[in-house]
Amino acid sequence: MTDKKVRVRFAPSPTGGLHLGGVRTVLFNYLFAKKHHGDFVLRIEDTDQTRYVEGAEEYILDCLKWCGLQPDESPVVGGQYAPYRQSERKAIYREYAERLVMQGHAYYAFDTAEELDKNRKEIPNFQYGQAYRDTLRNSISLPQHEVDALLDAHTPHVIRIKMPADETVSFTDMIRGHVSFETNLVDDKVLLKADGMPTYHLAVVVDDYLMKISHAFRGEEWLPSAPVHLLLWEYLGWKADMPQWAHLPLILKPDGHGKLSKRDGARLGFPVYAMSWFDAKTGELTPGFRELGFLPEAFLNLLATLGWNDGTGQELFTLDELVEKFSIERVSKAGAKFDFEKAKWFNAEWIKRLKAESLKPKVKAVLADKGIVVTDDAKLETVINLIKDRCVVLPDFYLQAGYFFEQPKEYDLNAVKPKWTDAKTGFFNALITLLTAEAGIEAHDFETKFKALAEEKALKVGDVMLPFRIMLVGGKFGPHVFNIAALLGKEETIGRIEKALAAFTL
Repeated sequence: MTDKKVRVRFAPSPTGGLHLGGVRTVLFNYLFAKKHHGDFVLRIEDTDQTRYVEGAEEYILDCLKWCGLQPDESPVVGGQYAPYRQSERKAIYREYAERLVMQGHAYYAFDTAEELDKNRKEIPNFQYGQAYRDTLRNSISLPQHEVDALLDAHTPHVIRIKMPADETVSFTDMIRGHVSFETNLVDDKVLLKADGMPTYHLAVVVDDYLMKISHAFRGEEWLPSAPVHLLLWEYLGWKADMPQWAHLPLILKPDGHGKLSKRDGARLGFPVYAMSWFDAKTGELTPGFRELGFLPEAFLNLLATLGWNDGTGQELFTLDELVEKFSIERVSKAGAKFDFEKAKWFNAEWIKRLKAESLKPKVKAVLADKGIVVTDDAKLETVINLIKDRCVVLPDFYLQAGYFFEQPKEYDLNAVKPKWTDAKTGFFNALITLLTAEAGIEAHDFETKFKALAEEKALKVGDVMLPFRIMLVGGKFGPHVFNIAALLGKEETIGRIEKALAAFTL
């Protein structure tokens, strides 16, 4: 830790759905910032206009809102280091790119896309760097008067970093410790594109400096870019202000072989995006955790444990507990295998943990989606408390709660009809008579009378209990059947028995 104020950032590109790995990066940034009373910044890296997707920025903001990870500074919130979209900071980057050229740390490259493609085809493992830069069209290989003429003619060009020969650059990663790179193995990355937009390499360094970012957490796939960034911090004279870096482990496929991708989710039947994403260009809808029925509390809890633990074996954490217990030192170097069954376990545990009042609006939405409008909030809360331990994802509440508000549309007749007898018909007719004489239904009292009636009719309780459940809910599921009857009430229970008897005796 340094003495300067903690400022972290999440800097996504608005190019599509937000992968759960991206949300985990947000979460670790957020937890670190809040633990150290710092600021969490959202910066939109939209400099690659060819990959920009309309609506993707709003989608990212909606994802963070759903997760409860609201930034302190962003394109929407604003802040003292605005603007927070890189496309709106375009003029800033050229100044620094040109400074690097003047210092001899970068150069103009005039090669066309066709010329570069030709080199890639003709030269195995071609890289624009030390081995070939002197033979290409750039301000290192060309005479100064020719370079000036090309610039005066506004010839399209990029600015590339000039990687030094035979040097080792290194830094201390907060997760991985000492990391070093040989500059001979790194190509001359483009810093400023022909359209005047910066690449990630230049923009991330300039913006992190100007926004006073103290710690930069990003995925380990960015490690190969680190030597370019280290040198830019040095060449621009900002090395003393360089943030501390932590390269987070990958989230792996369930088998542990390779990074988890959208295709893996589609192949194995689970989401990898925080929220569903519709690609207007392809017409493809990629499902998300929210739409599948995950709670944001469970989603964050799941992500926190992918590559981090607090050392105690605790698995369930509130966001406040995560803030209190999080430390970057306990983030693993190794990749974390994604386990969808474990993800569902987290969700089921959080459904159990949340109070009915918190679940109520979500359950109402689930039921409304199926055409059930609930007006009795007190009843709904009672129902939720009765059945929430049986639910894994929010749509389960329709199966487990729908029958409290509408009669079954169909019955599991295969579970009833093969063993149906006239004696059972007689039992349920007698049960209707018994209920008609009652003032109402109280679960325990009704259970006692139900069992006594079965004994009187020389029937096993189990032989009439299952048909009774199916009469009330339609299938072999749900909580204690007498609790269901008590909640439905006398009239509704009688009506369902009568309706089911007609179906059972056809």
